[in-house]
Amino acid sequence: MSLKQLIETGKFIVTAEVAPIKGTDTTELLEVAELLRGKIDAANVTDQQSSMMRLGSMVTSHLLKEKGLEPVFQMTCRDRNRIALQSDLLSASVLGIENVLALTGDVPSLGDHPQAKPVFDLDSVQLLWVISRLNAGYDMVGNELKGKTNFFPGAAVNPGADTEASFEMQIIKMEKKINNGARFFQTQAIYDVNLFAKFMKRVERFKVPVLAGVIPLKSAGMAKFMNKNVAGILVPDELIKKMTTAEDKTQTGIQIAADLIKNLKDICQGVHIMAIGWEKKVPQILAAAGL
Repeated sequence: MSLKQLIETGKFIVTAEVAPIKGTDTTELLEVAELLRGKIDAANVTDQQSSMMRLGSMVTSHLLKEKGLEPVFQMTCRDRNRIALQSDLLSASVLGIENVLALTGDVPSLGDHPQAKPVFDLDSVQLLWVISRLNAGYDMVGNELKGKTNFFPGAAVNPGADTEASFEMQIIKMEKKINNGARFFQTQAIYDVNLFAKFMKRVERFKVPVLAGVIPLKSAGMAKFMNKNVAGILVPDELIKKMTTAEDKTQTGIQIAADLIKNLKDICQGVHIMAIGWEKKVPQILAAAGL
């Protein structure tokens, strides 16, 4: 079944991030695909994540689809103008890719090519509108297409905003994304389940599936780094202490992620695991979570 069909059945959805490689040797990528097949409902393919140059998300999505995984083609507005965005969407559709996650994208100065010129011709809300137009059989200026797309569009939301004003802004932007076609959401990493539950209470009126983001902790240093540098992520002190004192940090990180998934299961319709180099450990996390 497709991701759209699974979501519509009300199933608890599990997606996981798969980062394209930096180079052309796809051996490890295909190994990860083999490990994840049958364990997750869909694989998000990142688009030059953190502005780091890598193999393209479209071809990687195609490779995963050939391996039997349902890809979620992430598309950022950072590197393409509106012509290229629409063209790539048409190309993805021809390759049989059905799920698209519309993102604005990180600025190039954060990545390995800081001299790159950003585009940002559109933002994620506008990109969702473009996808809805392509699905209707028209480009964004009204020209009729010879064959329309059939995308299931999703978007991102950050429930961990650190001020009331920014929290309200996230909800306003979420509503704009829904009005422009978003059919599901994946969130920034969640570590405070109670705070996330309050967010879900606030947005339940939208009646749109939300998949809670889970990033497994590898060390206390990683947790502190995210707290300091990643907007909207707050790893509680108790988890940092647990990672600091753990004898087996890998197993402790896996168990923390599994416990989070267990606690999130009754709050939202799924989880989105961003393993960041631990893709091969995703099956262990899911087994520990009872999924």
